[in-house]
Amino acid sequence: MKKILEVRNITKVYPGVRALDDVSLELNQGEIHGLVGENGAGKSTLIKILAGVIFPDKGEIYIEKLPQKFSCPLDSLQKGIAVTFQDLSLFPNLSIAENIMTSQNIEEKRLILNWKKINKLAKGIFEEFGIQIDLDKKLGYLSVANQQLVAIARALVHDAKLLILDEPTASLSRSEIEILFKSIKILKDKGMSILFISHKLSEVLQISDRVSVLRDGKYMGTYPTVEITEDELISYMVGRKMHYKRYATNKPGDPLLEVKKLSKQGNFKDITFTLYSGELLGITGLVGSGRTELAQALFGINLPEEGEVFIEEKKVQIKSTNQALQYGIAYIPENRQIEGLILDKNLEDNIVITILERITNSMRLIDKNKKSSIARHWIQKLNIKPAYPNMLIKQFSGGNQQKAVVAKWLAFNPKILIIDEPTQGIDVKAKTEIHQLLKDLAKEGLGILVISSEIPEILAISDRIIVMQRGNMVAQYKNNKVSQEELLNKAIQKTSQ
Repeated sequence: MKKILEVRNITKVYPGVRALDDVSLELNQGEIHGLVGENGAGKSTLIKILAGVIFPDKGEIYIEKLPQKFSCPLDSLQKGIAVTFQDLSLFPNLSIAENIMTSQNIEEKRLILNWKKINKLAKGIFEEFGIQIDLDKKLGYLSVANQQLVAIARALVHDAKLLILDEPTASLSRSEIEILFKSIKILKDKGMSILFISHKLSEVLQISDRVSVLRDGKYMGTYPTVEITEDELISYMVGRKMHYKRYATNKPGDPLLEVKKLSKQGNFKDITFTLYSGELLGITGLVGSGRTELAQALFGINLPEEGEVFIEEKKVQIKSTNQALQYGIAYIPENRQIEGLILDKNLEDNIVITILERITNSMRLIDKNKKSSIARHWIQKLNIKPAYPNMLIKQFSGGNQQKAVVAKWLAFNPKILIIDEPTQGIDVKAKTEIHQLLKDLAKEGLGILVISSEIPEILAISDRIIVMQRGNMVAQYKNNKVSQEELLNKAIQKTSQ
């Protein structure tokens, strides 16, 4: 079988970290090849090397048996490698056609655009996927799934030989994932090779022909997906078998947060529940069920139109994030990189950003010793690795970035913590650490509202569970009184509007 890509003995070392250690990998033409590993295993580093973003310290890259050296991302693109990163890197204020053709215009150094040709090319790509779409529509109005297809379409105008998809299903519903998988298979049938990176191992096994495993920067092996199970894959990734641990439920304390008939048209309707101190209350449902919109309403971002909110049995009105903070509410959003972190700042800066007033002296200058002491306390308490306060946060793995966001809000000392998709895009080991952390925080008296689309995760850590469907709260359970199948059925059943 014809080889499209060969990576030979790639090594990349950062100060104190060997991100890739003598890694070799091969991809065949017309193959969907999965790539898995824990956060920090080296996947992102390998992708960036193939994309021409960073350069290896040692090793060789071959495309169709020809040696390659990429001096920049454009060089990689011209050699036939197109990468769709998790953040998509699109322009929501531009049209679909403009987004698709932007990189080609840059590549060809065009000053004058041929819009007729642009629209013809873009239309042809979507027709291959069997999708009718208005190319003049602003990208920002599209669903995440369709934005993902736009990102793929942008890669296809370069006649790419290899398409690299980094966590492409992270924010997609099940139906949207099926659309994406159908499109990927169409590309495969046309002879394109796809490198599919995901933490959702069931999807990797579903879509891939073969899967390669990285662990601690080392290549562990490549396996036909028909010959390997999910449990075996996890054991190769972490060196041992791991499963969702089902934690004991906590005994709740006094009411912390009460929500009564909270409504906003098109978002959620008549939401009523109580969160107690020391309790971990899970909210689950499909994408579009209104979970995130509800969380944002409680944090003063997405203001409700009707209903009441009580904090410690006192009625409050939360009309801004500042008011939410005054009432002791902290919110960790789903997209930690865009909404939760300042990527060009270091770990220490990110941890103390919520408490700047507490670490300034009488001259309104930051007390560096106090800042350093607080940051190091949370780095140690949450076991953030590597424990380098001055390392840029964007250089940390996804799991440790998530810990940094949690640390930022724990430093603020909230009464109520709302966390949306706490383990999205992080590996199984980091998931276990985050779950244990949340349970420990609840034991200390914090009221925690966890929003997750992963039903096994909700069952593992929640004391009580709320199911939302199309903006409605359709069920509420004690954790020990419900099965995974019942939760899923409630999440997908039809509700009357």
